Amino acid sequence: MVQEHLAGSVAQVLGANASFYRAFTKGDFEAMRGLWAERNPVTCQHPLSPTLIGLEAVLESWRQILREPPPLAMRCDDPVVHLLGDVALVSCYEGNGDHPAHLVATNGFVREVDGWRMIHHQAGPLGRARSRPPAPTLN
Repeated sequence: MVQEHLAGSVAQVLGANASFYRAFTKGDFEAMRGLWAERNPVTCQHPLSPTLIGLEAVLESWRQILREPPPLAMRCDDPVVHLLGDVALVSCYEGNGDHPAHLVATNGFVREVDGWRMIHHQAGPLGRARSRPPAPTLN
């Protein structure tokens, strides 16, 4: 029973994380705004930028970033969920298009009444791009 609950929570966190990258790729500010926690403190650290603290500052940064969709789809490679009760961390690599991942990211989520909501995003450059594993083949 506990394992099923944990597996369900992990799946929900991965879904929220995927929604973050979908909103990023589409340049959808409204979707991005809907992902962030409103009842808990939030922070964000974009690559090479200072820490943003508070929902207003974080959302304003995303408004600026998402004025136009990125030219290539942002993706999350190899996400790993660390579940800590009602808080979850997702560590992953970020890339775009068919290019190798060039950023490492941590996304924080908290369980609120209406589901898992973001409380933190941090992305920073890797020392060198990470090669992408080959796509699975279908037989």
